[in-house]
Amino acid sequence: MLAARDVWFGYAEDTPVLRGISLDVRRGAIVGILGPNGSGKTTLLRLLAGTRQPQRGIVTLDDTHLSTLPRVQLARRIAVVPQETHLAFDYTVHEVAMMGRYAHLAAFQIEGPSDIAIVEDALAATGTLAFKDRPFATLSGGEKQRVVIAAALAQIRGSGGFLLLDEPTASLDLGYQLEVADLLKRLRDERGVSVVVSTHDLALAGTLCETLLLIRDGERIAYGATDDVLTPENVRRVYGVDVDVIRHASGRRVLVPVGRAHQP
Repeated sequence: MLAARDVWFGYAEDTPVLRGISLDVRRGAIVGILGPNGSGKTTLLRLLAGTRQPQRGIVTLDDTHLSTLPRVQLARRIAVVPQETHLAFDYTVHEVAMMGRYAHLAAFQIEGPSDIAIVEDALAATGTLAFKDRPFATLSGGEKQRVVIAAALAQIRGSGGFLLLDEPTASLDLGYQLEVADLLKRLRDERGVSVVVSTHDLALAGTLCETLLLIRDGERIAYGATDDVLTPENVRRVYGVDVDVIRHASGRRVLVPVGRAHQP
């Protein structure tokens, strides 16, 4: 289990970005982190990934403090998918996915047949194997996102890993948004990957996630099962917007914005 316990963090000493946040990510869970811009979502992902250390509180992986684990060990268990990926060189899709294997290689070690097999399996799992030899830069936004997820999948392969995604559908059209959501569910169901998604998309979170954390100004507003958390009252508290939450016949939650909440 990946867990945060009463974590505080600020980039300036007198301005906390996160204030006493706690979160559990159990094996096979899909957890969503929701909040407006500047609420601390990306910072919380960085703490969960171990790239930032909390100033108060702790983050643990299977009850071991992240701060005590070697970086290479963390990289084999936790992979981060950023909102956008910009590369300095014109890598192929296969080369980008192979970057996920670096944490498993010794210094100056060349990837071997097993690494190639793992990468091609990850590309196949994300539906990107067919264009493995294409330049990454020529892909659409949705295809690029799936390739980066393939690299993350190759990184945590065989470790009961955790996949942390920052706004994975932010720049994608509706079709690709659905594809990414379905892919994440399939990776959880078929490969046991645990997923944490930071997103602005309330409908995506309501459909994809079983557990939600709502934060505003670095503080927890609500945390728990999606049905209990994604309510008009909580959305109003976090975003200042009135919404109707409708359960569609497909099982998906549909949120209909009504207008700005009335300020007393």
